[in-house]
Amino acid sequence: MKFGFNLLLWTAHFEEQHLPILDDLKAAGYDGVEVPIFGGEEAHFAWVRTRLADAGLASTGVAFFPPGTDATSADPAERAAALDHMKWLADCTAALGADLVCGPLHQTLGRFSGAGPTADEFARCVEVHKEAAAYAGKAGVSYSVEPLNRFECYFLNTAAAARTLVDAVGAANHGYLYDTFHFNIEEKSQARAIQATAGRFNHVHISENDRGTPGTGPIDFASVFKALKASGYDGWVTVESFGSALPDIAAATRVWRPLFDKPEDVYRGAIKLMREGWAAA
Repeated sequence: MKFGFNLLLWTAHFEEQHLPILDDLKAAGYDGVEVPIFGGEEAHFAWVRTRLADAGLASTGVAFFPPGTDATSADPAERAAALDHMKWLADCTAALGADLVCGPLHQTLGRFSGAGPTADEFARCVEVHKEAAAYAGKAGVSYSVEPLNRFECYFLNTAAAARTLVDAVGAANHGYLYDTFHFNIEEKSQARAIQATAGRFNHVHISENDRGTPGTGPIDFASVFKALKASGYDGWVTVESFGSALPDIAAATRVWRPLFDKPEDVYRGAIKLMREGWAAA
């Protein structure tokens, strides 16, 4: 079990001025960080790798599909772009020294058809993900595909849908990302969702209902930790919280008001919640 913190609270592109954050997170008790892979070259992420090593932290990566890339699209060009993007993510993740990259790697954010996903869209996504997983496997990289709530996408919303996708792809380095924020909206019971999809999720995001400090809202994290431990999960449990420091990220995540007083409140409160919650479970 490893505890991480997503750097999107501060930046979408880690640079020299962000180095003090690493020392703060290490001192707070984190094992690693989740590094945004939104742009840049492999050499940049190799540099980040050395800085993480200096701080004594491990890492995972987080990403999304930019406009024009969509694994579900009927447009072959968009599917080809999605596959190329996933391959690039695998290369950057390997350069980072990480073995997993997560995010909604199925569909462009904010795209809606007015209906639910179709069988053709599902088949197209499976085809893209199979080829991407074969490529990433050679670099020792796994994908963790993130279901989003219905207000952000329509293709992948529930744990059951994610299980179906993971089973269809059938690759050891392909799983889904369990996120407490999205499933607080979409699932009747988070504990039952975890139990029903054990073995299919390969990464976990801890996020409160308002994206603020975990443990300050209504999500029953005790039941989440208990279900995760019962499932045999022993991978990363990473905090994802958003503020207003990054206008583009704030707009994408619909953060219009202050959710916490300062970042220290988030990462110090979250590590206490996770370590005590996991021990109690």
